[in-house]
Amino acid sequence: MKGTLGALWHYRSFILGSVKREFQAKYLNSLLGATWSVIQPLAMILVYTVIFSQIMRAKLPGVESVFGYSIYLCAGIITWGYFADMVGRGQNIFIENANLLKKLSFPRFCLPLTLILSSVLNFAIIFGLFTAFLLLTDSFPGWAFLGIFPVLAIQALFALGLGMVLGVLNVFFRDVGQLFGVVLQFWFWMTPIIYPLDILPAAAQHLMKYNPMAILIGAYQRVLVHGLWPDWSSLWPVLLLSILLCLLALRLFRKRYAELMDEL
Repeated sequence: MKGTLGALWHYRSFILGSVKREFQAKYLNSLLGATWSVIQPLAMILVYTVIFSQIMRAKLPGVESVFGYSIYLCAGIITWGYFADMVGRGQNIFIENANLLKKLSFPRFCLPLTLILSSVLNFAIIFGLFTAFLLLTDSFPGWAFLGIFPVLAIQALFALGLGMVLGVLNVFFRDVGQLFGVVLQFWFWMTPIIYPLDILPAAAQHLMKYNPMAILIGAYQRVLVHGLWPDWSSLWPVLLLSILLCLLALRLFRKRYAELMDEL
């Protein structure tokens, strides 16, 4: 572990340079450049706020705030986007970096770290705007807001482990990436993001205990909508699953590295 951390620190310029290049490439040849990273999420927040709080006047059961349902939606959709982005990057990480892997010598742990930093950078911009919205509408949850950061860390670990497992499999079976895209769509609608958990039948509510993303997004919504600290006891199984996925990804990568390089 000490050697790995030392190697990552030694290659910090390579990691940060990769993150910077990826961010710049996203807005290459765009007149507004990185400004789009602010405009797009800001437009999303405004649309949800105007449509659901002003036009449809949608109300979230048990929440008096006029912005309650808008905050509920944004809390789920923004954090789901963070998850989907990280897993999507993970499942293509070896294919997209094939030339780097074959031509350059660097610690392979640089790739997942670059993945995490790139996703966190994009998420930080969006979530920063959402936090400003909470402050402007007097909807900030107070000290409970700090409970979001451990949940974000668990989600990053879960997304990283799942993404890296899919990334190894995707090298050998290219249908994996396409199939998971379909799975992700069903997974989104099977997670209480658009609708409250309370409207589901009792049996369906019980099944949500086995949906890691339902637990994580429920924790965000609990903090941002109700101003309550996360239910830490419900997060331990997700943390354990996340660690197991990361260990599985590491084992797969080490065991299949030679074959993976041949396939690339």
